[in-house]
Amino acid sequence: MPSEVISEFPIEDEYKKKTGITPQDIAELRKWLDTQPHLPGKYITDLDLILAYHCCDRSSGVTKQVLDLHYTLRTLFTTYFKDRKVEDVDLTMRSILMTLLDTRSRDGSAIWFTHFMDPDPKIFNFGQAIKTVLMLLDLWQYEQGTWPGFIIVIDFEHMSLGHLAKLDLLNIQQFLYYLQEAILVKLKGLHFINAPSFIDKILLMMRPFMKKELMDILCVHQVGSTTLDKYIPMTALPSDAGGSCKTTKEYHEAVISKMIANKEYFIAENNKRAVEALRPGKPKTIPDIFGGVEGSFKKLDID
Repeated sequence: MPSEVISEFPIEDEYKKKTGITPQDIAELRKWLDTQPHLPGKYITDLDLILAYHCCDRSSGVTKQVLDLHYTLRTLFTTYFKDRKVEDVDLTMRSILMTLLDTRSRDGSAIWFTHFMDPDPKIFNFGQAIKTVLMLLDLWQYEQGTWPGFIIVIDFEHMSLGHLAKLDLLNIQQFLYYLQEAILVKLKGLHFINAPSFIDKILLMMRPFMKKELMDILCVHQVGSTTLDKYIPMTALPSDAGGSCKTTKEYHEAVISKMIANKEYFIAENNKRAVEALRPGKPKTIPDIFGGVEGSFKKLDID
């Protein structure tokens, strides 16, 4: 069944969630945003502000810093965010399943699931995979608003040494920095399931760019193990990936339809970028960003 064009999650329904966020909080953030000439204030919605305020545990000061960094990185990390079009990620979208699962975790957190649909490493492009997952995440947050938390499950079934050879340090560094410092979710878990024999090589590449907070919520699960059930119900997974929900094929077809039906969303979203020439003081560059990796605003959510 073809997907339909989605609508933004209603603000009035967002205020009904048990987040503690009020219209007055968002009005104050909007007032601050109007004083930031380099940020795309006229394109930033109240839902965007709510997502940021929620993921920063309603700290106004932290939210302002994270908002600035979030839109700055969307300008500087061109591989993931420049002129995003659904057509440009078509091959990646069709070879890898990246989806929000229908079932939530026991505490209500959204569960993100990634799985190789095509095992051929020749068509794997790591940068494009990151770009695709961030496009899909934007789409789901636009549709559903805030979640109590966000848990990532990456299924390494079908991953080979050919895929490993295509993982590069620049993309690992940029993605992990964005994940830890600027993504507008409360990250509560990162799980690698069906871990291959060379998982230690992947972890070795990741560790220099991971802070203790992310290390603490990273869990590796061996092939055939059910240890994931300690963190999220195994039944939440697709039926052919150890769970009892829809199949990976059904999820995959739905995701492709969703992206194709919502091409216009990304055309509009491309306006949400910082304009460094308008920033008061000195424009930010990538060396500026990675020169201050130790300066963290956003805290990961650890139970």
